[in-house]
Amino acid sequence: MSNADAIFTDNCRKIIDEGFWDKGQAVRAKWPDGSFAYTKKLFGVVNRYNLAEEFPAMTLRRVYIRNCISEILWIWQKKSNNVRDLGLHIWDAWADENGSIGKAYGYQLGVKHKYSEGMFDQVDRVLYDLAHNRASRRIMTNIYVHGDLSEMALYPCAYSMTFNVTENRLNAILNQRSQDMLAANNWNVCQYAALLHMFAQVSGLEAGELVHVIADAHIYDRHIPIIEDMLSREAYSAPVFRIDPDVDDFYNFSPKHFSLENYRCHELGHTFEVAT
Repeated sequence: MSNADAIFTDNCRKIIDEGFWDKGQAVRAKWPDGSFAYTKKLFGVVNRYNLAEEFPAMTLRRVYIRNCISEILWIWQKKSNNVRDLGLHIWDAWADENGSIGKAYGYQLGVKHKYSEGMFDQVDRVLYDLAHNRASRRIMTNIYVHGDLSEMALYPCAYSMTFNVTENRLNAILNQRSQDMLAANNWNVCQYAALLHMFAQVSGLEAGELVHVIADAHIYDRHIPIIEDMLSREAYSAPVFRIDPDVDDFYNFSPKHFSLENYRCHELGHTFEVAT
């Protein structure tokens, strides 16, 4: 069993067995048929993934690593807020007729700010500090900008990263306000693990630990039977993560530079609705 499988199983088992229903509350999310999408949840879940030991891809269901990386590059490398730049359809429900999701996600990472060393957007500031200020405890990004929330199609879920260099290891904390365990948990974990690997490689560092802090970790009511089926499966060993070692500029990465070798996993085997 991979560590990612063990963490996911533990989280979901606790949510199902010990979590709190939000039935009776004025929830925002709805199913495609218009009915309210209720969840069972836990507050304040913290998971740790040692990327030096294994890549955190689940085997209880397949993770499509290049799709994960396509989205993270759309946000962090292209700094785009237009779904036409993505090539996937996962954001279509939140886009307007022009493909825009407003001042959300990649838009915020691309806004330049003034520093004593010059003008940087958030991504370039991280890369600068990893090259010049590795002892800094201020290497952070934050896309939850209150002044722009009214112009965002969706408030950011995964909203901040804090990077920290210890000896020659790059570690990071991912803060997430809300996590749909079936639709997005391992997807987010894998893409931010890949992002940490990318930043480490172009900075001459080794990938260390990814800490994932989830304020509201939940399973939607219609997803519980699917999760129960997943938890009943035999889990396998973690795959081997491959990243092209010749890429030394973050802006030169593309999905083709990544792969999972010896990836033995289950197919999900279910179609499921996504609450919006």
